[in-house]
Amino acid sequence: MKRFDERDTIFSRMSLQKNSDGYKSYYANNPEKKDIDDQTRKMPGLLTNNSRQFNPILSPMANSAFKFLNDIKPLAEKRATGKKVEISANEASTIIKKYARYYGADLVGISEINKDFYYSHRGRKPHYGEKIKDTNKYAVVFGVEMDKEMINRAPKTEECIEVTKGYVKAALIGMMLSYYIRDLGYPARNHMDGNYLLIAPPVAAETGLGEIGKSGLLVTKNYGPRVRIGMVSTDLTLIPDKADSFGLKEFCDICNNCVRLCPAKAISSVDDEHNSRLHHKYIDADKCYQMWRKLGTDCGICLASCPFSHNIESELLNSMKEDTKVKKKIWKQYSKKYKTRPVNKDSYFNTSSNVNSDNTG
Repeated sequence: MKRFDERDTIFSRMSLQKNSDGYKSYYANNPEKKDIDDQTRKMPGLLTNNSRQFNPILSPMANSAFKFLNDIKPLAEKRATGKKVEISANEASTIIKKYARYYGADLVGISEINKDFYYSHRGRKPHYGEKIKDTNKYAVVFGVEMDKEMINRAPKTEECIEVTKGYVKAALIGMMLSYYIRDLGYPARNHMDGNYLLIAPPVAAETGLGEIGKSGLLVTKNYGPRVRIGMVSTDLTLIPDKADSFGLKEFCDICNNCVRLCPAKAISSVDDEHNSRLHHKYIDADKCYQMWRKLGTDCGICLASCPFSHNIESELLNSMKEDTKVKKKIWKQYSKKYKTRPVNKDSYFNTSSNVNSDNTG
């Protein structure tokens, strides 16, 4: 399978300054993307004061988190220090998982990295265009739960604040793991928001943390897509976990709730093989991102509308894989309780400075 080029992601494309050398070069090679990207550039910016959900007090909370993440990116990759400590794969795997949980991870798994899940080239500054050559063998993948009540406020600013908090938590866990592994004498690289060399959802799925849903996100049994994913790649020998299919694909075909409620109509109910190499078979990333720009937040309605985000009974979870009736029962219980999705209209920060209280959900 051909590796995906990070320069083709919407985030990388939006970082190109119009009429710069990088801009001219990219669109000379990808002319079909130029018109839609230029249209998107004219839209309000994420977290800016001319977007629909802008809040002069709350929006800077999310923006400041992104600034912090950008500031610590250079710490993600450093050389190993000292002599290698002899440690068995079993002991290393056990200790690293416990260490990740100690620092706040809610889910942890290990994968032997499928090289196809590395980007082919980097798409973020200051490494834009660099070919990715130095690839480690194992990935420690961890997820941090995002607060359900905050996510239920989607697409308001507080949902975006919670998402950025998740990215910060994942970045810090990854930093501690990578610093620790390097102190053991082994290479380790933290993959965090704005600085991934790996495509996170398929790597996480291979560790058994969940499966990829129609939203293109990792859907976990206990938290649904209400998680942010971090990863540390290393050559320290570890014991990989196994992928765990719990019947999500068939359930998604029954549910389709994220498809119906997506305000951008960016999620399809049918596989799109054109997008399959990015492992987002159902997603039109351009439509999704344009909605972010309109709202001024990262929307999050797909997070709030997934039944798995809302604590499905363990008995049903454990029996749904082989039983279509159980999948239908889960969907029936959810739709009866919530109709479409739960919406939390209260403000966590209790501010009256909302410029627009429109509920797109």
